[in-house]
Amino acid sequence: MSKIIITCAITGSIHTPSMSPYLPVTANEIAEQAIGAAQAGASILHLHARDPENGRPSSSPEHFMGFLPRIKQASDAVLNISTGGSATMTLDQRLEAPRQAEPEMCSLNMGTMNFALYPAAEKIDDWKHDWEKPFLEGSDDLVFKNTPRDIARILTDLGVDRGARFEFECYDVSHLYMLRHFADRGLVKPPFFIQFVFGVLGGIGPDPENLGHMKLIADKLFGADYAFSVLAAGRHQIPLTTMAAAMGGHVRVGLEDSLTIARGTLAKSNAEQVAKIRRIVEELGREVATPADARGMLGLKGAHRTAF
Repeated sequence: MSKIIITCAITGSIHTPSMSPYLPVTANEIAEQAIGAAQAGASILHLHARDPENGRPSSSPEHFMGFLPRIKQASDAVLNISTGGSATMTLDQRLEAPRQAEPEMCSLNMGTMNFALYPAAEKIDDWKHDWEKPFLEGSDDLVFKNTPRDIARILTDLGVDRGARFEFECYDVSHLYMLRHFADRGLVKPPFFIQFVFGVLGGIGPDPENLGHMKLIADKLFGADYAFSVLAAGRHQIPLTTMAAAMGGHVRVGLEDSLTIARGTLAKSNAEQVAKIRRIVEELGREVATPADARGMLGLKGAHRTAF
């Protein structure tokens, strides 16, 4: 099997500060946790920003620039900026920071979908900020919009014009076919790095059978032109990433995807999750990819060609 890429998603836009005291919010917290995750073995760092005053997801370039240069100076990891932002943001807002930063890599959700987070609100009694509960409860009517027109714009603005490569986030089988469509249009070229996403209410469920099926369809659509990685929400994180590693795939962990390190135990840092999955994949006989390995495997432009 090839070397295994560990991606770490540092903070995201789904979890709220009331869910865990360890969720990084400020630029300093995001930078420290990202650097720690890289030191633990993550070769790709998937990054969102937050408003340091209240922990809300933020699309502000100022908030991103509060941690991007610091992480770059302290680590050789690939910095992957979200184009998903938050489902409450417009496309223009979501693209503001990556367009300015011109990163090596961006995430790209491959379709419009329901993004239901409201069950999480039932588990919290003590709220830190007044926006959190309405945000979560209101997600029973929340749609993440990424139409074919939106996807084409992202591929053009960040890929064609700025040289970014993509982590194609596929929350369902239909998203694989959408990626094939854009490959056929010539807007994206191999190698494709496809992130199978399991366990978000609105996307495909976290069943082992679904992982097998997603890989089967990806093999059919992309042949030898792709590599797959797996992320799974909450308690499904480690079981499904372990399965992916055993199947020859890559893995993603981080507090964006799960707040725990074991059943009922909050992870104290992103690095703790990286260290756990690293130990598992090495025991499976996989060699962890360095940032240089990841750049070579994914055809990235290099950190020297970013704008931060």
